[in-house]
Amino acid sequence: MQTVLIVIHLMVVAALVVVVLLQRSEGGALGIGGGGGGGFFTGRGQANALTRATAVLATIFFLTSIALTVLASMNHKQKSIFEGGSGAPTAPAGTNAPPPLPDAKGGLFDQLQKLQDQKSPAPAPAPAPTGPQVPKSQ
Repeated sequence: MQTVLIVIHLMVVAALVVVVLLQRSEGGALGIGGGGGGGFFTGRGQANALTRATAVLATIFFLTSIALTVLASMNHKQKSIFEGGSGAPTAPAGTNAPPPLPDAKGGLFDQLQKLQDQKSPAPAPAPAPTGPQVPKSQ
């Protein structure tokens, strides 16, 4: 049901955009829309038909929006913040608990020093050539 309403809603949105863009400009910003006499419709018939179509499409747009909101709220279960908890936050399932805090003797600095002492020294890089480098011709 929700998928059908979404499809109808999107079709109404597209039609509403087209109908609004078809309407004659009355000296709006930058003159977009031309406002010339050789348009798709002419005269008062254009204003009445497009105004009525805009009103109908806008009404359908609001109705489908409200219907989608009602459908979404029907699937959502409300719960209170006071229900179902012991008060203490719990870690989500499948996650590891954080490591215990270090004691006063083995602080973070001491742990980092031990890790640095355990690492083996990296080999020294080769010395860079000195002097100007001239490309060799082949």
